[in-house]
Amino acid sequence: MDIILSDIPVLCITSPSGVTGSKETFDKLETKLPSLKKRKFYGVLSGTPDNGTYRACVCLLKGDNPKTLGLETWIIPGGKYARAKIVDWEKNLDKIGPTFDELLKHYALDPTRPTIEFYRSEAELFLLLPIK
Repeated sequence: MDIILSDIPVLCITSPSGVTGSKETFDKLETKLPSLKKRKFYGVLSGTPDNGTYRACVCLLKGDNPKTLGLETWIIPGGKYARAKIVDWEKNLDKIGPTFDELLKHYALDPTRPTIEFYRSEAELFLLLPIK
């Protein structure tokens, strides 16, 4: 299934060790927020898992002050994305890479935009592959 996303303004932290540091980067992001309620979280990879830039992101809400929170601002680029869902994602983190690989078999990648993990809930993770 494919969807069209609008640009998403976010607060974020860039992982110093790429995808391998994703958990630590999300932990750091969460500790900087006054509350996690009503927040939308994204993991965003620009480039490849081996040498790309990974960001832990949260949607920018009215009233958020990036400087006070000590967070970067960034925009997740909109456009056309192929989508797949992983249920019980915390127990299935090992399925993220293979699921993106499966999407790549069916869609033409747009390498100018990042791949996105949208943490919809504690139970659902949507993987978004940028497509042409």
